[in-house]
Amino acid sequence: MHNFELEKSLNTLLKSDSITDYCPNGLQVQGRQNVQKVITGVTASLALIEQAIAHNADAIIVHHGYFWKGENQTICHMKQQRIKALLTHDINLYAYHLPLDVHPTLGNNAQLAARLGINNVSALNVKPEGVLMRGEFEHAIPAQELVSRVEHNLNRSPLVLGNGFTSTNDDATQAQAQSQTNQPNSQPRLIKHLAWCTGGGQGYLEAAAQAGVDAFITGEASEQTTHIAHEYDVMFIGAGHHATERYGVQALGEHIQSQWDLDVSFIDLSNPV
Repeated sequence: MHNFELEKSLNTLLKSDSITDYCPNGLQVQGRQNVQKVITGVTASLALIEQAIAHNADAIIVHHGYFWKGENQTICHMKQQRIKALLTHDINLYAYHLPLDVHPTLGNNAQLAARLGINNVSALNVKPEGVLMRGEFEHAIPAQELVSRVEHNLNRSPLVLGNGFTSTNDDATQAQAQSQTNQPNSQPRLIKHLAWCTGGGQGYLEAAAQAGVDAFITGEASEQTTHIAHEYDVMFIGAGHHATERYGVQALGEHIQSQWDLDVSFIDLSNPV
């Protein structure tokens, strides 16, 4: 496929022209015209580019690309090394940020919901539509079961905050939380309604809480997240920015391979954040 034709097809599929974003979506660095071998990944790091070079790839498609709003516009240091590697090996770089978060089937939010078994999915009133979602489980589940489900599906231990939930390295705090949970008349906290925003969505916690959910899932936490979770009595799960956003670009690659007859490989470079 011609590299510009691939961009046009991706833009149409992800409706990128209709979404205002913090970076350009589409072809960010132009490489060779003919694209057959494609590598997908979460972030266009030098390590991913080196993997693409090793695989003789014609193109890379990522969620986190380059040229973010407000960043230094000079092409120096880390950015120079990355772009030089792409240009030297004539590799196209495509990046889709918010369009890959909000796509109703291939997007990060949609893919996370499918993996966690969330039903009756709908968008909360936040722009762009689809960046903050809500849904429910068929039956309410204990809070610890939700944590276990997240850990199993995302292959990492999440940060958990909120009344009776706080995960911490402080042994005294852990012991206190455990003693509260084990009170004779205490019942396990049940989770049925929840909201989520993959990646760095902790800023949506208050909006999610005001929508009346029992739990909120995103990638990261900020200092104030602890207080908001406690004061709204909402379970907060920080499951990792990378971990919550690896599935959209993977699903996109699988779609490209099946629909457009391209050779696509997803490379997941471990990231604890």
